[in-house]
Amino acid sequence: MEKPLTKNFKADGTPATLEEYLQSGGYEGLRKALAMAPLEVQQTVKDTGLRGRGGAGFSTGVKWSFVPMGDDAPRTKYLIVNGDEMEPGAFKDRLLMEGDPHQLVEGVIISAYAIQASTAYIFLRGEYRLAAERLSQAIGAAYERNYLGDDIFGSGYDLDLYLHTSAGRYICGEETALLNSLEGRRAIPRAKPPYPQVSGLFGKPTIVNNVETLCNVPHIVHYGVDWYKGLSKTADAGTKLYGVSGRVRRPGAWELPMGTTAREIIEEHAGGMQEGYSLRGFLPGGASTDFMLPEHLDIPLDFDAVTEVDSRLGTGTLILLDDKTCAVRFVLNLEQFFAQESCGWCTPCRDGLPWTVDLLQDLVEGRGRLEDIEQLERMTGFLGPGNTFCALAPGAMEPLQSALKYFREDFENYIAKKVRVAHG
Repeated sequence: MEKPLTKNFKADGTPATLEEYLQSGGYEGLRKALAMAPLEVQQTVKDTGLRGRGGAGFSTGVKWSFVPMGDDAPRTKYLIVNGDEMEPGAFKDRLLMEGDPHQLVEGVIISAYAIQASTAYIFLRGEYRLAAERLSQAIGAAYERNYLGDDIFGSGYDLDLYLHTSAGRYICGEETALLNSLEGRRAIPRAKPPYPQVSGLFGKPTIVNNVETLCNVPHIVHYGVDWYKGLSKTADAGTKLYGVSGRVRRPGAWELPMGTTAREIIEEHAGGMQEGYSLRGFLPGGASTDFMLPEHLDIPLDFDAVTEVDSRLGTGTLILLDDKTCAVRFVLNLEQFFAQESCGWCTPCRDGLPWTVDLLQDLVEGRGRLEDIEQLERMTGFLGPGNTFCALAPGAMEPLQSALKYFREDFENYIAKKVRVAHG
């Protein structure tokens, strides 16, 4: 089985039913996990090297190991699914939730058991109405079969799972802002420490994991560490949902071995560039990553290899820049999004992002000066890592700083009036 995450996807787009999921080996991972000790499940996931698929790429098993365990650990403990997928260019989690909702439900149950959590939430982007409908049906079916609720499979383990639809803010992708929102408070990041693993939702130990991350867990437990490592082309184990948006013949998403190159994804799976367009650059992991160039097409898209060219794998959903699209306007569009979605909690993000937008707007409307480009470069430092409360603004600076590095001529051409400027 080379594509465990999408093996149950149907051509007509309907979700796998519970019976279809069971026929494909569904909930066997849960049965196996409940016969193991929670720490054994944690160690199994840790041994695979599974890294978070939400963007950060932190070891999932190591993250779980920070939760206090044993009889003396605080109660209640929580597992939270981050389904608030709002990164521009990212749509992989939606496909998983709509196409095989029971896979996520099983992943939640096993992962909650691994940290001895008794309550779990799926925090879902509010616009994902179809995913909400299908997840609700899957959760209801799981309760009917005693995969959720009291004494699951007679194991003595109890778990309640709730679906929470978000009001819709990008900042809720940051795990502590998500926790504040789930508690009914303003969605702003929390100071760390304490970390959520020790003091999270309602002050109790909490793990927040991405949808795609948790969907890997049932297969890891069911088929084992060596099998999971064997799926990959590189040291980062497993498969990955890679996506492409832009001027390609077949935009979409595909489950492929971790470490697949951008060239294979773009040229083979996405069908190559549309006629009359050529590739100029691409963001490898959603809007908050640095540009890579055509010369980087053969680099394995895994967590470590991408960092060697000063970018991040992020969500693994590529956004392409073609030769007929202005890099400045491309970046302006992204910065407008990030400025709108700033929670306003810290000054660099609240004031710096609108200022960045203003400078870019001046350029494309013909009011730019050479010193504005220099100021934009300084802004990438002012809003960079370590200078803001969370990663929203540093992420927003990644496409800008790399555009200034690789496509500086586009910025200078506006000053030299070599391009047609926008008005209004």
